[in-house]
Amino acid sequence: MLTIADPRIEEYARAHSTPETELLAQVAAVTHDQTDAPGMMVGPLEGGLLSMLVHMVRPRLVVEIGTFTGYSALAMAAALPEGGRIVSCEIDEHHAALARDHIGRSPWSDRIDVRLGPAIETVEGLDGPFDMVFIDADKESYVAYYEAVVPKLAPHGIIAADNVLWSGRVVDDEAVDDATVALRAFNRHVTDDPRTEAVMLTVRDGVTLIRRSR
Repeated sequence: MLTIADPRIEEYARAHSTPETELLAQVAAVTHDQTDAPGMMVGPLEGGLLSMLVHMVRPRLVVEIGTFTGYSALAMAAALPEGGRIVSCEIDEHHAALARDHIGRSPWSDRIDVRLGPAIETVEGLDGPFDMVFIDADKESYVAYYEAVVPKLAPHGIIAADNVLWSGRVVDDEAVDDATVALRAFNRHVTDDPRTEAVMLTVRDGVTLIRRSR
């Protein structure tokens, strides 16, 4: 198993970035205490990246595919411009309940709408354009999520796809589990798509930023 970043470098980067807010620290603590897979949560560095992207893009509508416990939605919501909103899709009732509790106790409850149910159905029911999309859900459906949002992406909108390096398994020829195979296919799909341009970042578990090229 490969390490994406030397833990010492990761800690140095975290120490030299704006720290997470007290609210996000509380969400992280609850996530570690009350979920079976706290590693699914974006950490402070990726949360900071998402917040910075929102500051730059100034989106009116953000679509998040995979709410988990609300950390990423709250990180983005704090940076939204006036009138901006997030529609966040979650399939797991327990995770949705935790997220709604965190969001309800935050200053951003009016900015985040957590939708429980299959994300594809939620996306199909939304009018575009989507100014920003964050994909961080079941890896086997990444291509389907991508294809659902690209036609509704605003001309200057962006997609951020999480976990694209998958703890290094994408370059391990012996890794043939469903999630790894799906992520390799997604990464190829994005690279080969003439409609978009992409850059893959080695932040946390790998984040690909995607924009429309035409």
